[in-house]
Amino acid sequence: MDTTLQEAQRRLIALGYNLGPAGADGYPGRFTTAAVTRFQKDKGLDIQFPGTIGPKTLEALHGSERVKPVELPWIAEARKLLGLHEVRDAKKLDKALRLDTSEIAWCGAFVGMCVATALPSEPMIANPLGSRNWLKFGHSIGSPQVGAVAVFWRGSKDGWQGHVGFVVGHDKTHLHILGGNQSDKVSVSRIAKDRLLGYRWPTTQPLPTGTLPMTTINASITTNEA
Repeated sequence: MDTTLQEAQRRLIALGYNLGPAGADGYPGRFTTAAVTRFQKDKGLDIQFPGTIGPKTLEALHGSERVKPVELPWIAEARKLLGLHEVRDAKKLDKALRLDTSEIAWCGAFVGMCVATALPSEPMIANPLGSRNWLKFGHSIGSPQVGAVAVFWRGSKDGWQGHVGFVVGHDKTHLHILGGNQSDKVSVSRIAKDRLLGYRWPTTQPLPTGTLPMTTINASITTNEA
């Protein structure tokens, strides 16, 4: 897998170019070649072999954002609802999730909507409303990565209750989770690492590599996402 190509593919997707069902897989293919060619034409780039990615194309793709990671499409979907509250923004939130968020724990529905919208080819679990069911989603990974689905116990580790959200960072003791039903809204909260049951990663996306650096954020700690 070519990580430079994968980064370029993610940027193309973010800009609205169609890369077909494989998405940002880090491998060249006809959809990627066609998308790169269209991008080069749209930007008026003088490329000797259209569809190939070289310094000119990379500069046009990333520009001053070259050092910034391209946001994963399912995280981009999640951020669209950031701040929505189940009471104050009930109509908008209920429409997006297609359920009554005042009646049920909706963290699993939030994760499911983001994954289904951004990754239409990704196999879904049978009951996404059950937060612990997300332990059956995709691949298991062993460390925190931005975009990973993190599943937590709630109440007791051996019980049935749980919580699920997306990793967007971490510090020494807590994961930074972008999720629903956190203080009754879509928010980024800190959740203790000792509550973690597992990390999962979509099967249709390349497995992440490297170590996620620790960061600090100004976010509240949540202990019970009822």
